[in-house]
Amino acid sequence: MSSSEEDRCIVMCRFAKSFSKDGTEVLTLKIEYPKVDFPDFRRAESIINRCIRAQIDRFYHYASTVLYRQAVFAYQNQQPDGAPFHPYDAVMKYEVTCAENCFFSVYRDCYEFTGGAHGNTVRRSDTWNLATGKNVPLGCFFRPGVNYRRTLFEEVLRQAKENMEKCPDLYFEDYQELIRRYFSLCHYYLTPDGPVIYYQLYEIAPYAAGFVTFPISKDLLDCPPKCPG
Repeated sequence: MSSSEEDRCIVMCRFAKSFSKDGTEVLTLKIEYPKVDFPDFRRAESIINRCIRAQIDRFYHYASTVLYRQAVFAYQNQQPDGAPFHPYDAVMKYEVTCAENCFFSVYRDCYEFTGGAHGNTVRRSDTWNLATGKNVPLGCFFRPGVNYRRTLFEEVLRQAKENMEKCPDLYFEDYQELIRRYFSLCHYYLTPDGPVIYYQLYEIAPYAAGFVTFPISKDLLDCPPKCPG
């Protein structure tokens, strides 16, 4: 690690708020997010912090309006059996997966509980090149003209078949078709070992399996992540 990397700082911040109706809590909101301080990449630092703040603001607005109205409606129309109302939950949590060399990558899980056996979580991710401040698509790690989508899809399918041989009940029976249907180059984040492609809950496996991930070896990349020069 270079001295400039040692100067970089990532602080995890937390925010929580409760929303009530007629004195009854109907919605809880929790957000955990990173705030970055990169002395060697001030422009990228500003871009990243602004982007994360915008994502937080959108989630807060959604929770405090749409989700709150749904929670109030459910509270006002609950069955009169004397049972206490279970508040709705909205949770947004970021995870930093890479913060070295010239790259910064995170994913964020947005969880909602609106009643039922369990809530639902959606994952999104972003990767930035700190030298340019720009988002990094998966295609940046391959030479121009290479059919990297096919390369990555075949690698995901290879890993999935290998996993099913070890654990036949890991994915749905038609997992190969589902992997093809829901394959997205946007659903990736970067780690020190290389990119990781993920699938949303329920897309190719039961809920209990969680987010199914497929790590991509750097050996498969034409242009592995590295700083210029």
